[in-house]
Amino acid sequence: MTSVVESTAVTSVVASKVVLITGASSGIGRATALRLAREGHQVVLGARREDRLAETAAAVAAEGGKADVRRLDVTDRADVAAFADAAAERHGRIDVLVGNAGVMPLSRLDALLVEEWDRMIDVNVRGLLHGIAAALPHFQRQGAGHFVTVASIGAHQVSPTAAVYCGTKYAAWAITEGLRQELDPSIRVTTVSPGVVESELAGTISDPLARETMRAYRAESIPADSIAQAISYAIGQPPGVDVNELVIRPARQR
Repeated sequence: MTSVVESTAVTSVVASKVVLITGASSGIGRATALRLAREGHQVVLGARREDRLAETAAAVAAEGGKADVRRLDVTDRADVAAFADAAAERHGRIDVLVGNAGVMPLSRLDALLVEEWDRMIDVNVRGLLHGIAAALPHFQRQGAGHFVTVASIGAHQVSPTAAVYCGTKYAAWAITEGLRQELDPSIRVTTVSPGVVESELAGTISDPLARETMRAYRAESIPADSIAQAISYAIGQPPGVDVNELVIRPARQR
């Protein structure tokens, strides 16, 4: 790993796990890192923005947690494999992969922002598959592991300007559900579908119409830690309990 920030002042009431988190520099990824580290887990954080990763790791350490950080591009299959392999070599195992990296540059299809469509497919779908390919051999060797995919409410309902994004999140849901059905029960699989969450995700929207639509849609939101709590709940269950799917959204979101 490129850098390590750690402290031994952790009080934990659960068995410590080695948890890899993609897209860990902000939003749900950052909140999940902070919560799981606070609970005594070793978190391994990957994202493209190294300065934000370092800030997250420092926040983890300030709360008495332990974090490894590594610059990570989930669209690069070899980079994701190296991310998982380095964590396994350093810690002797990996227990959980939280596939959280995602982008959401929304637009109507007739805006023809094809490069943005491609980016969503590359990060939201290929990035997820690269994580599965990287972690699965480790889980199978260990006879245990847990995949957690952060999908979206967009996996369950389509809205104008979000056709491609919803398509990628439905794909994430379908891939993860197929994975669950195919794997031995010793490897658990969870899909978490957030509704509107406080994050920087909408900041990638370049299309003016989509940006204005999202301003109204995102008027009601919940903290990113609400999703982190759900992930903590799923990975904290006994080995024989598999939490397959969680949908978490603001009470006013319908």
